[in-house]
Amino acid sequence: MAYDSESSSSTVRLNIGGRKFCTTLDTLTQREPDSMLAAMFSGRHTICQESEKGHIFVDRDGKHFHHILNWLRDGVIPPLKDSEYAQLLREAEYYQLLGLVDGIKSALSKRKEDEELGTELTRIDIIKCIQSERVRFRGINLSGLDLSKLDLSFVDFSYACLKTVFFSRANLQCAKFRDVDAEASIFHNATLRECEFTGANLRGAVLAGANLQSANLQDACLIGCSFCGADLRSAHLQTADLTNANLEGANLEGANLKGAKLTNANLKGANLQRAYLRHVNLRDTHLEGAKLDGANLLGAIR
Repeated sequence: MAYDSESSSSTVRLNIGGRKFCTTLDTLTQREPDSMLAAMFSGRHTICQESEKGHIFVDRDGKHFHHILNWLRDGVIPPLKDSEYAQLLREAEYYQLLGLVDGIKSALSKRKEDEELGTELTRIDIIKCIQSERVRFRGINLSGLDLSKLDLSFVDFSYACLKTVFFSRANLQCAKFRDVDAEASIFHNATLRECEFTGANLRGAVLAGANLQSANLQDACLIGCSFCGADLRSAHLQTADLTNANLEGANLEGANLKGAKLTNANLKGANLQRAYLRHVNLRDTHLEGAKLDGANLLGAIR
């Protein structure tokens, strides 16, 4: 069938290498009018649809196609790891999305500049930077720095290398640590309320006594972390890996631990009142003296 280019708001269903997407002709044709996608749906070509639900099949890997659609909708370059940028760049070049290609190359170039700058940053440099209105250290290498007792609230550290950084007693409220590598970093008694640690590597980090109320630690690697006496009330720990973590005496009241790995985790004396523990495997977890009043334990393995 041929698509009518005048019916630009009509729905288009795509099957990209087995992954299904739904969008509009406007999205596929307006931002990058000279692209392969725009040409496919210009109305000048006949396109074969699958019999099932009318999907149009494109024989490409669909892993990053949602980023391509979001680019066509909003013109925003997604924040990704370098390896993922390389994969997305390959797809952008295939679909002849020249604007996206340029945007990815600019993002990679900026990240390289930031990394080169990051190797020279000192504590004094950080203090000067945080005096500005909005601070971003995305993708920068800050390994080994002493940033203790600083006010780093709302700072964006996403994708940065923060190995063995000292954040003790720092104010990091609402800071972003998405996908950071913070292995063995020290957050002792730090304020981390409402921080985002989604996908972060915190293996072996020390968060004892830290305030992590309502923090988002979904999908984070927390293997061997110390959370002794930490405040994790209403924290989001879905699918986090807490293997061998020490949460003795931690306050996890109302925390969401759906899908979390708690193998050999120490939760002795922890407050798990009203925590969400449905279908969590607690068989190898140390729960002596833990408070479980009102916790959702439906289907939990004990």
